[in-house]
Amino acid sequence: MVQVYIALGSNLNTPTEQLNSALEAISALPNTELKSVSGFYQSKPLGPQDQPDYVNAVAMIETTRPPLALLDELQRIENEQGRVRLRRWGERTLDLDILLYGDQIIQNERLTVPHYDMKNREFVIVPLYDIAQDLVLPEGEKVADLVKAFENHQMHKIRNSEKIDRT
Repeated sequence: MVQVYIALGSNLNTPTEQLNSALEAISALPNTELKSVSGFYQSKPLGPQDQPDYVNAVAMIETTRPPLALLDELQRIENEQGRVRLRRWGERTLDLDILLYGDQIIQNERLTVPHYDMKNREFVIVPLYDIAQDLVLPEGEKVADLVKAFENHQMHKIRNSEKIDRT
C-alpha cells in the first residue's frame, strides 16, 4: 500500500456536501483505504474573485492502485458529481488533485507529482499539515517548514480533521 495525499476543493452546489460525497466515493475505491481527512477550510478563490468562496481539504489514502489508474478514478468521481469548470481558476463543482503519491516524483502529460504548485497554496499546505505534521516531501522539504509561510492565513476552518479507523 502506498500513502497518497489528495486535495479536494469545491465552490459550487453545496461545496461541503460535494467534498463529503467525494470522500465517500474515494473510500469505496477498490484496494484503497481512506485513512484521514483534514479540516474543511473556507477560502477565497485563487483566480477570479467574482466567484463563491471555496471549501478545501486534504485526504490521505492508502492504495495499491497505480498513479494513473487512481487519477482515472478521481476524474470519474469528479464527472459523476457533475464537475463544472467554467474558466481557468474559476468556479467548480469538484476538483480532486493528487498531491503526493508515496515518495514518487512523476512527470508526464497527464500527471505531475508532487503537485506542481502545492507549496505555494495555503489551501493545500495548511490542511496537509492538519493530517501530516511530520511529512517530508520527495524533494526534501518538510510540511512543518512550509506551513510557516501561511501562519497568518485568511482561511476559516469549518470542520475539524478526522482520523479514520476502519478496523
